[in-house]
Amino acid sequence: MRLNAISFGEAADGRPPIVLLHGLFGSARNWGQHQKTLGAGGRLVIALDLRNHGDSPHGPVTSYAAMAEDVAETLESLGHRLCRLLGHSMGGKVAMALALSRPALLDRVVVADIAPRTYEHGNADLAAAMRGLEITPGMTRAEASAALASRIPNAMIRSFLMLNLRLGNTQPNGWRIGLSEIAEGMSVIEGWQPVPRVYDGPALFITGGRSDYVPETAYPDIRALFPAVRFATLPDAGHWLHVDDPAGFLAAVTPFLDGAEA
Repeated sequence: MRLNAISFGEAADGRPPIVLLHGLFGSARNWGQHQKTLGAGGRLVIALDLRNHGDSPHGPVTSYAAMAEDVAETLESLGHRLCRLLGHSMGGKVAMALALSRPALLDRVVVADIAPRTYEHGNADLAAAMRGLEITPGMTRAEASAALASRIPNAMIRSFLMLNLRLGNTQPNGWRIGLSEIAEGMSVIEGWQPVPRVYDGPALFITGGRSDYVPETAYPDIRALFPAVRFATLPDAGHWLHVDDPAGFLAAVTPFLDGAEA
């Protein structure tokens, strides 16, 4: 499946492009200012909408290997046979799967606040709440938010999810993402399918100090798959570490993406 791609910048010295992968219920546009900042430094930066997200096609979520192949197919269609890959959360799992299954496509990989393990963080409940929203003609965003509030009480999470909602004069109104496909594939998205391979290239796993997604007990599993791994932590950031501490995030990942190993 060929994915929607948003490109910014131009490689000044022939370096491989930096490819950004978003998390669940997100889109390429979530990388916004980070993409512009990285691209302004003489880099080509490509943000992708993963399947069922943003403006990419919808389809069954069968495995992370299949989602990784979407990325590989898209990059090859754009003429890129090597990249430097950065993925957050679900996108981090896609990045890991691509590194393990198609290592020749990656010069290096950054995985942001996720580990190769199964999670249960209530995402199925979020998908169910979104599917249960009755979208009526003329509905405003305030009305949609109020209708979701009883099942999704966190206003920030509601606002984030509603970035995927088409209302007003845009037709047809409704969720632009493949919500049914996401909901039906949630066990795959929250899970991890073991890959009997190792990625020997440079890898950076960066975590939020206030996040519980990557405890130190996960480090041995990460090292087993990524023996050249380096770890970094942003002490004051949560799971959305690139949002909570954007300056710290860029300071940690930019040198690595530019070729620094440590």
